[in-house]
Order: sequence, then C-alpha cells, then structure tokens
Amino acid sequence: MLPKVLLALSLNAGLLWLLLRWLPRVRQLPVVGRWVLPTLGLKLVATGLSVLLLSEDAKYFLLWAARLNQQLWLAPGQWLHMLFTDAFVWDSWKLVFHGFSNTLFIIKLLSVLNLASLGNALLNGCYLSLFSFMGSWELIRQLRLRWPAAAPGPGVVAFLLWPTVVYWTSGLTKESLLVGSGALVLALVIQLGYGKSGATGRAVVALFVVSLLHFKMRYFFAVVLFGTLAGLALILVVQRLEGARSRLAQTVLMLLLLTGGGWAASEVSPVFRANKFTSQLQRNYSDLLKSSRYRPHLEYPALQPTTASVIRHAPLAVASTLARPWPWEGGTLLYVIAGLENLGLLLVLLLAVVAVVRQRPGRLPFALVLALLVYCLVLASLLGLTTPNLGTLNRYRVTFLPFLLLLALQNEYAARLLRRFGL
Repeated sequence: MLPKVLLALSLNAGLLWLLLRWLPRVRQLPVVGRWVLPTLGLKLVATGLSVLLLSEDAKYFLLWAARLNQQLWLAPGQWLHMLFTDAFVWDSWKLVFHGFSNTLFIIKLLSVLNLASLGNALLNGCYLSLFSFMGSWELIRQLRLRWPAAAPGPGVVAFLLWPTVVYWTSGLTKESLLVGSGALVLALVIQLGYGKSGATGRAVVALFVVSLLHFKMRYFFAVVLFGTLAGLALILVVQRLEGARSRLAQTVLMLLLLTGGGWAASEVSPVFRANKFTSQLQRNYSDLLKSSRYRPHLEYPALQPTTASVIRHAPLAVASTLARPWPWEGGTLLYVIAGLENLGLLLVLLLAVVAVVRQRPGRLPFALVLALLVYCLVLASLLGLTTPNLGTLNRYRVTFLPFLLLLALQNEYAARLLRRFGL
C-alpha cells in the first residue's frame, strides 16, 4: 500500500505544480484575467455537486476503472496490451465494446488517473474538471492574444459561467473531456493559423494529441469539428495566396471542402454514405423515442431514413435543440430551470441577429465565425434528430453550446452589457 500512496502523492504534487505554473499565464490577461480564480472556484463547487449527485454512468466508470487497476498492479503487461484493444478480460470480469467506444476509453483513462487519486471519486472529478477548465481558458487566451480589439468576455461566459455548461463539464462526465479537448483543438488551430511562427512543432504535436482525445470521446462530433476547421485552414491558405477575400468566396470554399470531404469519406468507408447515415439516424431516433414516451420529448412523425427527409426536418431539429424544453414542460424544478436557461439563450441569439442586421457583429474574422457556426448548426440538427428525450438533449448540446454562445456574445450590444459586469 505504501508504494501506491507515495506514487499518488508524487503525481498529485506534479499536477499541482503544473497548475500553479499555468495559472499566472492566464491571470495576466487584460480584463478577463481577474475572472480566473472566481471561475476556478465555481468549477470546483460544480465538481463537488456532481460527485455528491454521482450519476449511474459515473459509478459504472469508477467500478470498472478499479477493476482495471487490479490488472495494472498484478499484470502490468496485460494491462498495457488491453489499452489498445476493445475488451477487458481479467479474473472473472469481462467487458467488451465494439468500435469507437468512449465509455471504454474513459474507463481506461480513469484507471490511469486512479494512480494519483487512489480511486477517490472527488479527486478524479477534479482532474477532469481542471482539464475542461484549462482547455477553456487556453481558448480564451488565444482569442485575447490574436484579437485584442474583440470583446473579452464572451469566452468566459460561454465556457465558464453558463449554468449547464459549467455543470455538465464538471466532474466525472464525458462532456468534461469532450468540451475541454474541443476548446483546446480550436485554441491550437487559432495559434497555428493566426499566430506568429515559432514553436510550431510543439503546437502541431499538441494538436495531434488533443485531436486524438477529442476523437476518442465522440468520434462523429469530432469529424464535424475537424471538417469545419479544415475548411478554415483552406480559407487561410487561399487568403495567403491573395484569394478568398470576400465572405461569399470563403463560404463557397467551406462548403466545397465539406461536401468534397463527405463524398471522399463515403468512398473510403460505407459508414459515411448517405443511406447508411440516414438509416442509422432513424434507428437512433426510434430507439430513444420508445424509452422517452412518458417524459418530455420531441417527435417527428414524418421523418424518413432519406437524405431529403433529414434535410427537411433539420431546421425544426435545430430550433428544438436550442429552445426546448420550455419552462412549463416536464413539471419538475430541473425542467423549469432548463427552460428558463433556454429563454435566456433565445434572448442572446435574438440580440446577436439584431446586431448582425445592424452591422455590429463583433471583431472576430469571418472565416473563424463561419467555421464555428457551421459546426454548431450541424451538431444542433444531428442532436435534435437523434435525441428526442429533452433531458438528454439538454445535456448533449453542451458539446456545441459554448461555441455558439462565444459567437452570439461577440456583438457590440452584448459586449457593452458584459462590460457592466467587468467582462
């Protein structure tokens, strides 16, 4: 037992040292730096709450991670081999997944983190929360460094103060890793695409590692993010060749890359073919609808497993993902809170639309806004079409919600309001 305790103390000391070295880098940011410690405190409170109300999924992760740790200590070679497979077999335990399972991945990751936490749920929750926290602040830092004239507060509100984002990206949730890695991927792409040359090699290696983590957490969502960021990269390359100066040209380039990439992916693997995709979408919707009949849910009676039907239903799916549940749906306090948050979100989006119409959208470059907007709309439509249960939908949309808020709060009206709160 003593070697395990000494190893845990050493690992925690190292993690604390890294955190204390990192904090001054973001605390010195103009305007928003003062919010680092308050948002850290909020994140830790949310982590404690999430551990206190530990979900069945989190208990499942911890149980199997502890079993993996037994294999690690007694047969480290077998444990190492298991990390690269889709199955865990040890003693009388057997756990088998097929394909890109984020559940098995997070169990493996927790078995590593258990070396520092000794299996403590609160410590494991803190590790995941801090990853999400640091990833979010690294994105905010890159935005401040590259566009100091842009509104400083939207990133803080979107990733670190918006209620459901704070809660679902805290503790033992997949969203902690998903949103944190997504923010880091975007931060590194901004650094490479808009920053000065220097330390490019390290940034590329970091981008590869974080992209792999993001892919492991939810591969189909990652494909959408990578596709839109590839479109952004294409626009930046063409701009350096003195092209794609107009917004129309940038939009055309983005759409050409996404449609061309979709066609190429369908030729490489049948998984990405339109008929396969729409059939799977229909199955997911039907299966989840059966288990949601007696809870607030979405229904699309005319939805068919065809591309045309999916496209027709996409606008309604986007609207439902952003607006539902309403405060009067569900009949419980949690649904009322979620509904009130949705009303706030709709007000933010309405203000953003008014600002765009009046040509006061903010200072971020159009290509970056386009890439993130496409990402948010695609995910909103996919989630709305495949997740009829409103409670589950409210959680899953955290995948794109902070990125949408980041865009929606950039306009001059929202920035003026945020300045009153010191953001």
